[in-house]
Amino acid sequence: MRILIIDDEKNVRRTLEVALGSMGHKACAVDSGSAALSQLRAQSFDVIFLDLRLGQESGLDLLQEILGFSPHTAVVVFTAYASIETAVEAMRRGAFDYLSKPATPDQVRRILAHVERTKKLQRRVAELESRVAFEEPTIDLATKSPVMQKALDIAFKAADSDATILLLGESGTGKSMLARAMHRRSSRQSGAFVTVSCPSLSRELLESELFGHARGSFTGAHSDTQGKVEAADSGTLFLDEIGELPLEVQAKLLRLLQEREYERVGETRSRRANVRVVSATNRNLTSLIKKGTFREDLFYRLNVISITLPPLRERSADVERLALQYLKFAASHCGKPARNFSAAALESLRTYSWPGNLRELRNVIERAVILSENSQIEREDLMETLQISSEIRLGGRFSLDQIETEHIRQLLSNTKTLEEAASILGIDPATLYRKRKRF
Repeated sequence: MRILIIDDEKNVRRTLEVALGSMGHKACAVDSGSAALSQLRAQSFDVIFLDLRLGQESGLDLLQEILGFSPHTAVVVFTAYASIETAVEAMRRGAFDYLSKPATPDQVRRILAHVERTKKLQRRVAELESRVAFEEPTIDLATKSPVMQKALDIAFKAADSDATILLLGESGTGKSMLARAMHRRSSRQSGAFVTVSCPSLSRELLESELFGHARGSFTGAHSDTQGKVEAADSGTLFLDEIGELPLEVQAKLLRLLQEREYERVGETRSRRANVRVVSATNRNLTSLIKKGTFREDLFYRLNVISITLPPLRERSADVERLALQYLKFAASHCGKPARNFSAAALESLRTYSWPGNLRELRNVIERAVILSENSQIEREDLMETLQISSEIRLGGRFSLDQIETEHIRQLLSNTKTLEEAASILGIDPATLYRKRKRF
């Protein structure tokens, strides 16, 4: 962790700085409140050890200045003049913990372990809030599709690196699901997985959502607020639909990727963030670059490793397994008994083209679970949502009779006379009449 020591005694500063360094932390030390505030303007700290007696200065007064400047930093106050009263007052004013001087290395270790546990819990809360906002059932990523398997192989090889990842594919193909799976397989798995939906907010609110804001930076900013970047520190920041990110925010994201630095809205001092960025889009970023709505330099930073997820229509062998998982999830969430699909229903699911991909599959099954009165999900429970009759397509698992029937039905609905339809089909009207009567 990054630790600041504020003490007017040189021996105390030096001893504590060496001890913290031996524990693997990065520490620096100052002897006054003005020097401490100068350090805080230059960089951010995880922990501050603050002496309550700084010559003529009051450590308690400085504590309030520090917390007003950096409210999420853990301030540990310590003094040789320990008393219950000063301990209570320090905690009341926002100190994280209290330590008497002289302190032993074991006492310092315990304090820092407490800080680390608390920060992990805060990151966990941020992750759970992100999950609530983007709740999805847990779906296993096993696949029988060679194209999907290739995408997974690349993703899981890259998971344990800190390289930025760009996930491409149609809407609903499972990009956020894959991003979360990569986080779980990375060295950052104990950190938070934090999601930001780029199209969901205005530019101003999105910038604040990402980087946080200072008190008074805009109307309604009543206190300093951390952003999703800070919440994802030591974890993964997932930027969903990155193609919708406003140009003004793109420049700030580029700085974060290049320098690991950012500024809160309304602040001038830089903060550092140790985050791994995974982004996703269903847009063609190259065409957006040509239109001038997406920065080329940002694209190259995001596109260190790109992974394209295939649409569900190219993974027909996976549909049954995925459908059963969504069925189990929907039944448990709706308080319905566990059911299965009839053979006809499964065939309909396999042969449908799924333009909305996994998201559409989930919605279709959830609707069927809620409305079906049958002991199992039947084809009829799916037909209205799937519009199966209009989904006959070339290359699908359909007989020639099914294809011919659907083609003639649609052609007759789009032509004025039987003769016109027969001419387009290349057959005489009498043949078309017989076919129509048979169908």
